[in-house]
Amino acid sequence: MNSKKIILVTGASSGMGKDMALQLIEEGHTVYGAARRVGKMQDLVEAGGHAVEMDVTDEGQIVAGVKRVIDEQGRVDVLINNAGYAVYGAVEDVPLEDARRQFEVNIFGLARITQEVLPHMRQQKSGKVINISSMGGRIYTPLGAWYHATKHALEGWSDCLRLELEPFNIDVVVIQPGIITTEFGDVMIQPMLDRSASGPYDKLAQAVARATKGSYEQGRSSPTSVITNLVSNAVSSSKPKTRYAAGKFAKPMLFLRRWVSDRTFDKVIMSQVK
Repeated sequence: MNSKKIILVTGASSGMGKDMALQLIEEGHTVYGAARRVGKMQDLVEAGGHAVEMDVTDEGQIVAGVKRVIDEQGRVDVLINNAGYAVYGAVEDVPLEDARRQFEVNIFGLARITQEVLPHMRQQKSGKVINISSMGGRIYTPLGAWYHATKHALEGWSDCLRLELEPFNIDVVVIQPGIITTEFGDVMIQPMLDRSASGPYDKLAQAVARATKGSYEQGRSSPTSVITNLVSNAVSSSKPKTRYAAGKFAKPMLFLRRWVSDRTFDKVIMSQVK
């Protein structure tokens, strides 16, 4: 089997996606980084990769992006569904328009690009779909209902997809990051405060904001490299695991969620946001 893969990574303009793309290029793979902000992927191009403008909620850009990879390389070996973000705020306060947008990016956009890639993987009788979920795909936090809903959905969606694709020699892998040094916290906090910091959930919103800032302070979160290394392992493995977890709090929180009661886990979570 050829160890050099043709890889498409979404959300490659920053954070984990960019780090993955750069390392996979360095490892000798042909990497297409896809994101809305093409200008922020010039370092990928300079490193020998390719930049594709793609909003995962834009049907035309998805179709054109996958077509470009196939036209230029003749195949796609690995799809890394990394694009995503978090909508936080009390369920009562988050407009359904914002909630729908959360699902459009984190689930439906991810699903649509996967649909576009799968016929090519089936034809070549091989492939890997690597979905970047979160420890939040199995656990939960206050004011994160819509974000957690998308990640819980992604976990179940990935399990079903794995069963469907097994006959075609296509692997489905779920990555569950913990708290990683990215833009995640910065992007999440202010909109959450805008939604919920001036009403009945003000006290909770302020507490969540403080806890989030504390978690993402320098030295208190894990570097993006811990997730990139998992992705690299999954890409190179002939028989990857169905799930990988890494990063601050990921393994202990997933362990607790599995073994303690809901009420006990509620107390653990709320103890972190006082």
